[in-house]
Amino acid sequence: MKLYSCPNCSRRLYFENAQCLNCGSLVLFDPGVMAFLLQTENAACANAAECGCNWVADGDRPFCRACALNQTIPNLSVEGNRERWVKVEAAKKRAIYSMIAFGLPFAPKQSPQDAAGIAFDFLAPETGGGPGGVPLLTGHENGLITLNVAEADSPERERMRIRMGENYRTLLGHFRHELGHYCWERLIRDDPERLAAFRNVFGDQSADYAAALHRHYAEGAPADWQSRHISAYAASHPWEDWAETWAHCLHILDTLEMVDALALGLPPGPAAETADHTPAMADAPGAFESLLRRWLLLSEASNCINRCMGLRDLYPFVISDAVAGKLRFVHDFLVSNRDTEARRAA
Repeated sequence: MKLYSCPNCSRRLYFENAQCLNCGSLVLFDPGVMAFLLQTENAACANAAECGCNWVADGDRPFCRACALNQTIPNLSVEGNRERWVKVEAAKKRAIYSMIAFGLPFAPKQSPQDAAGIAFDFLAPETGGGPGGVPLLTGHENGLITLNVAEADSPERERMRIRMGENYRTLLGHFRHELGHYCWERLIRDDPERLAAFRNVFGDQSADYAAALHRHYAEGAPADWQSRHISAYAASHPWEDWAETWAHCLHILDTLEMVDALALGLPPGPAAETADHTPAMADAPGAFESLLRRWLLLSEASNCINRCMGLRDLYPFVISDAVAGKLRFVHDFLVSNRDTEARRAA
């Protein structure tokens, strides 16, 4: 994530801003140019008044590129659901920002059978469960990403984190994880070369998925899971290993980009001074190793600071050599995809 400038007075803007606090100008974020524009000269997304969306409308369409992906929103007549939706949309915008910045393909889902498209169902059944009494959980299936907006409430999300035995649980993490599943199906599953490379690192995804999850929830992760996986859940199946690793790689790259924007003094990455976007990601020799060194330094410092404030670790994870290899695979995949898309656009 970057810092931005007001198009009127050039003072600092943050990603969620809809108004410059210095000159008062109303502004909109344009993902096409990755910059803020004046609202007086551009059309706002139709959700601006509904959930505080601060993106420009996509061409002559009423919604922005992110809101156009919504298939179902919460029942806004229920107290608290609008506030929950606002939080959900803010997290989704950051996840979609990464998709755009890394040149990852996506478009609104045109039908249930449209595997290339994305749709979001933000659900909050008042009974606390889904159809037929099945608990409503976050998940992905054929481009449809479902999220229980109750997790926008910190107490509920913390309850679920403890119940699931997780070190970390956020709305942004949900989005990145599920989009990782989508990108695997879109960009790896049907590409023999990429699929073979994936299996070499993460294992054979043809292993029975339902049985693997049943075993995980019944028996837990293997005792040595930290030596090979970024999280206990990642140890359940290669698909989940990929999605968890994908999410963490995006967390790392996004955070290091913000570190560069804030000029916090970490040793610079290979492309920190030249890239317009995602300066943490580069394909220079030794790029990933440099990124990892910077991340380990930053995460240790952040954890120590949090402990001084009596807070939980910001990044409560161990990156073993095996996990580093998986993160490198995702990083290199992103670099390759970005370069391929750039060549197509040229």
